[in-house]
Parts: sequence; C-alpha cells; structure tokens
Amino acid sequence: MTSVGFDLDMTLADSRAGIAATYDELAARLGVVIDSAMVVSRLGPPLEVELANWLPAEEVAAAADLYREIYPHLGVPVHTAMAGAYEAIAAVRAAGGRVIVVTGKNLRDAIGTIKVLGLEVDEVVGSVFGARKGSALARFGAAAYVGDHVADIEAARAGGAVSVAVATGPYTVGELRDHGADVALADLTEFATWYTSWRPHDELR
Repeated sequence: MTSVGFDLDMTLADSRAGIAATYDELAARLGVVIDSAMVVSRLGPPLEVELANWLPAEEVAAAADLYREIYPHLGVPVHTAMAGAYEAIAAVRAAGGRVIVVTGKNLRDAIGTIKVLGLEVDEVVGSVFGARKGSALARFGAAAYVGDHVADIEAARAGGAVSVAVATGPYTVGELRDHGADVALADLTEFATWYTSWRPHDELR
C-alpha cells in the first residue's frame, strides 16, 4: 500500500492565527517584544530556533516550555484547514494509499490539530525538521512528501520520496522549484489532479 507524507503547518493546517495568538500571550507573560506577524511569515523551523530571535539563549528553553503550555488552549482551537487539504487526503485514500503526517510540531499538538480539523490520517510523527524527517518517511514507505518549506524538499530527498512543494508557506512556486522540488504547486487544491495522474507504481513504494 502506497503512503504519502504531508507536513502539517501551512501545508494541511493554517495555524497562523493560533501561533500568533500564542506568541502574543507568551510575549505579554514574559514582558518581551515578539513580532508575531513576522513569526508566522516564516513558519517551519523548530520553536526554539524562532524563540532565539527574540530571547537570550539562556531563556529559550523556559520560554519554549511556557509556549507549549499555552498553545493547546489558545492556539490549536483556532486552526483551520488549508484549501484543498481534505481533498488531497481523499485523493490518496481513494487510490488505496495511507496518509502520514510528519511535522516539526510536537506530537501532542500535532495530534490535537489533526483532531480539531477532522483530518483522516493513519500515522503522525512529530518534532522532526528538515532531513530528520527522512527516516520517518522511509519507515512508512512514503512515495511522496508534501510540504511548504524548502526544508521539506530536503526531507523528501532524505526519505527517498518525490518532493511535492506547495507555495502556501514562505516560498513562491518558483523559489520551491529553484530549491529542487520535483513538483511545485500553488496550493493543495492542485494536489488531487496531480496525484491522480501520477499515481505511484509498486516500485516507488
């Protein structure tokens, strides 16, 4: 059975409002300035990497713990599905495939987001970014990996999967192609048509 991997934030889930609200609350509690609009314009890297832009290194770990305490209550409930997300998942399932979510978001909040949105997925792997996603993709035999970040292209390469990039994150279609995406789509509304025509053969699993 063929598997297709998907990133979560800004691929299947529009998490910008929830993440921004959590950063705003975090900034208020810590008494620091964090530009949440800037943060959500470049989603992808791990939480600690982003926090390091706003806080001294020695304060990042505690701030990350506080963020993760706030996020399930303030962030997750306001997430929405990206355009085409349900249809993309349905296309994989209609072909008899499995849907795997491999994300940098921690497992608890990834599962929470998936439940809030009612996404029908088979496996969830959290807290991995870039090429580190490759082992999970390989383990589940993902024939393709869909993501919005150039690091997701690295993930697909590391996992031996076709890289399908969607320009719903910080990069344009052209930039994603320039970074080596095998397929670059404007958004997930284009995925079902592409997938139906591509439909991986047994040797690609």
